[in-house]
Amino acid sequence: VCAEAVALGQAITQGENGIDTIVAVRHPAPDEKSRDIVVVSPCGACRELISDYDREARVIVPGPNGPESVKIAELLPNKYSRERT
Repeated sequence: VCAEAVALGQAITQGENGIDTIVAVRHPAPDEKSRDIVVVSPCGACRELISDYDREARVIVPGPNGPESVKIAELLPNKYSRERT
């Protein structure tokens, strides 16, 4: 289970009805030489989950100059919608 799904599930059970910003990080395995903790991009399923929960959410992702904040819609273009136009 991805960290984003766990965090959103916890937010829902705590009565939250939206999120401002979400981020996932990767911790190194015990045998890795690098001890750096790095920001990782959400997988496709988590992008869908975040968007379904709050279409205005921002996500911190790795960028060319370090972590940056983007709207979930930028990570999930042409998202399906139940609304009819």
